Amino acid sequence: MYDLERTNSVASENAIVVRVILPDQHFDTDPLEEIEGLATTAGTTVVAGLTQRREKPATTCYIGKGKLEELKLLVDSHSADLVVFDNDLRPAQTRNLEQATGVKVLDRTELILDIFATHAQTNESRLAVELAQLEYSLPRLKRMWTHLSRMKMGVGMRGPGEKQLESDRRLVEKRIHDLRTELNQIERRKERQVAARGDHMTISLIGYTNAGKSTLMNTLTDAHVLAEDKLFATLDTRTRRWQLPNWGPVLLSDTVGFIRDLPHRLIASFKATLEEAHQADLLLHVADVSNLAVFDQISAVYDVLQEIGIEEKDTLLVLNKVDALETNGRLEGVLNRYPNAIAVSASTNEGLDKFVWAVSDMLSRSFRDVDIETGVENGKLMAYLSAHGEVLSKRFTDTRVTIHCRIPQKYLGRIDNSQTTIRPHEGNGYTAEAASPETPTTIGDVA
Repeated sequence: MYDLERTNSVASENAIVVRVILPDQHFDTDPLEEIEGLATTAGTTVVAGLTQRREKPATTCYIGKGKLEELKLLVDSHSADLVVFDNDLRPAQTRNLEQATGVKVLDRTELILDIFATHAQTNESRLAVELAQLEYSLPRLKRMWTHLSRMKMGVGMRGPGEKQLESDRRLVEKRIHDLRTELNQIERRKERQVAARGDHMTISLIGYTNAGKSTLMNTLTDAHVLAEDKLFATLDTRTRRWQLPNWGPVLLSDTVGFIRDLPHRLIASFKATLEEAHQADLLLHVADVSNLAVFDQISAVYDVLQEIGIEEKDTLLVLNKVDALETNGRLEGVLNRYPNAIAVSASTNEGLDKFVWAVSDMLSRSFRDVDIETGVENGKLMAYLSAHGEVLSKRFTDTRVTIHCRIPQKYLGRIDNSQTTIRPHEGNGYTAEAASPETPTTIGDVA
């Protein structure tokens, strides 16, 4: 139902990119750099760019009259087929711009949706993209369909004189409802799948698009996932086993990249895909330290994390692509602001040893070194401790056994201590509150 002609024809077209810079916006680099990258990723050839600083967008065409004339001259002189705004336009503004320039006009959201539609590989991501496209298209039906002036009449219709627009709107709304229902089912299934991995510690790679997350995953796990030097090369979550040195196997997931002003409808549509990050024990925030806008990109990722409700999760900032730096000055500047970050190169393996130790250390923070005393007949608890932790020793006295083990806090909190005594091993960081969670245990029969 989405206007495929508008999106699929973006590729191989000559495009002019435009950015209106508002007072609350600042750029450390060329303000058109990112939209040029997005347009190139979509398959267009960027032939010119235009910027304007305004106190607020113009009501009619977003840009002022003078800039509109300048844009029309650029379209004519470069024989452009397309104008792409690095802003979100209202339907009327898009329509006015198309009438004034004589070419197709896309805003930032529509361009990102086009890229997502091209890169979606799995059924889940295709459904998510279609939902976001339809929600975007619904208020724009009047300009997107060419047959809207025709009238529908006859038996079975709501009534003579119903416009095609009204029928199309009902079809789109029904498809949106069906997609939401199907994606909700996928989301619940995804939650069960992720929860079933509770026997392993889970780590999720997050970060700005094209920061090198997939390359890092390939380096760590030999996953052979697609890693391209383009925006949004990864849309589908992939999970691989990572044999973490001096630790053991963990599950490492690659996720869709974030971007400044990521459309809200995309975040909602990709909720199931982001479930890996929601459930992860640790987030690895990968940033491209060679990018001049690295500070803005790091801030944009934290904004998205806050929007999806996982900003308080344990996170390790990984400064990737140090091999692309001409001098160390930029790296030192980033480390001054983020002193706990780890600098690496996923391409050359530089800094990976320090990175691995940092990951192991952060995972270890969630472990507790405890002595657990229970009855010798409690084989179920002993098996549970062996499966989820590291049993270091056992000491038997009559009908009781004391088990010294290291175990993640989340598994320790599930033990029913009504028949079991849990205490710190020689004062190592265990707190009494950890053994008695306020919420009911999920395996209360482990005693």
